[in-house]
Amino acid sequence: MKLPDRINNIILELMDQYQEEDRYNRPWIIGFSGGKDSTVLLTLTWLAMQRLKEQGVLLKRKVYVVCNDTMVENPVIEEYVQNVLEKIRKAAIEQELPISVTMTLPELEDSFWCCTIGKGYPAPNNAFRYCTERMKIKPTTKFIVDQVAADGEAIVLIGTRKGESQKRAMSIKRHTVKGHRLSKHPLNPNTYTYAPIVELMLEEVWWIINVAPSPWGFDNKILFKIYADASADDYECPTVVTDKSHTSCGQSRFGCWICTVVKEDSSMTSLIKNGVAWMKPLLDFRNRMQENRNVSEFRCSTRRNGQLAVDETGHNQGNYTMEYRIQLLRELLTVQKKTQKFRGSIDLITVQELIAIQIIWYRDGNFKTTVNDIYNEVYGYNIPNDSIGLKERLLLEKACNEEGHFQLVQELLALQKSKVLMMRKQGLQNDLEERLDSFITSQES
Repeated sequence: MKLPDRINNIILELMDQYQEEDRYNRPWIIGFSGGKDSTVLLTLTWLAMQRLKEQGVLLKRKVYVVCNDTMVENPVIEEYVQNVLEKIRKAAIEQELPISVTMTLPELEDSFWCCTIGKGYPAPNNAFRYCTERMKIKPTTKFIVDQVAADGEAIVLIGTRKGESQKRAMSIKRHTVKGHRLSKHPLNPNTYTYAPIVELMLEEVWWIINVAPSPWGFDNKILFKIYADASADDYECPTVVTDKSHTSCGQSRFGCWICTVVKEDSSMTSLIKNGVAWMKPLLDFRNRMQENRNVSEFRCSTRRNGQLAVDETGHNQGNYTMEYRIQLLRELLTVQKKTQKFRGSIDLITVQELIAIQIIWYRDGNFKTTVNDIYNEVYGYNIPNDSIGLKERLLLEKACNEEGHFQLVQELLALQKSKVLMMRKQGLQNDLEERLDSFITSQES
């Protein structure tokens, strides 16, 4: 298939850059979200490698396709990305290309639900956007740093384009080194960035997706339909196509389904309007979280570090109260149960996160309402529980003569077990001492 000159020139540039000799034989890292730009970036990189192989060039430079799973991805996109990544894995092996796929995840304690429901962090907004750092930047940075440590240096291929927005164009201009394809990574040492599709227009991006066959054998019509269904406007992509179904593709951006940074999740709203009705409970829950973010009665008067957080009007601005965290978990599990009636494969929160939340609640002094209690209330059965067994509880109860001692020992054991489960024993002594001091104070009063 003959490609337009502008697109063909990008492939030729990729071929030239791939063959550049350097002492580290620096691997390429492609951040793949499954969206239109990262799909086009990988497509052109793949075509460049195929041409080199056909020319008899030995493909020595490794290419890592890195996909970051925030654990709260839009379920429609998450399912699509999983299917695409599996196709990429198989096709790379079949075509004998040095391309591998890696999925990165946030640390358990950095996950969205551990932060909001576990620790009580208020839902993210533009002023308190902790989610991007914890859920996206840290996991990907760790992979890059590990790769640099193994190979000396690395090159990150990015799918940014000047045509995306004026702000993006200014950012690209600011970081570009004139006369050089590669730029120093702004955060990671010994890492460079390369933006091959920076000059592509939106029309050309959609032309590649709609007309050029996927080199890993996936049906790009699926991606096009997702964008079309999620389009919140009447924007028409002037792509050169013959299929009448390509009348509108939209410019929607996909992110976390629970994102409260944006005022309105237009893509999820449009998906629901276009037939994905089972996502309605997710959107309603997301909207409630956004509306309740600054409700004083749901917030503590202090932050987690003990700092006072009350404004001049007496409005609480600290972390979420334990009562509200319990309410959020109950609502989330109810939404998950409703969703699973239509899509049984979807877990809005993992069992590991549920266990971690319980651990955090223990550390915050909540030993009354447990995560398992709430799960049982919603589902009618228990989640895997790490509490001590009946035989041990009976022996402990017999050994404890004084009132309250049985409960105290259980709480101390829960704190100790939490450190084992989280693989972090730092702070255990402080946690135990604080709990003992609290118990002694309650006995004296």
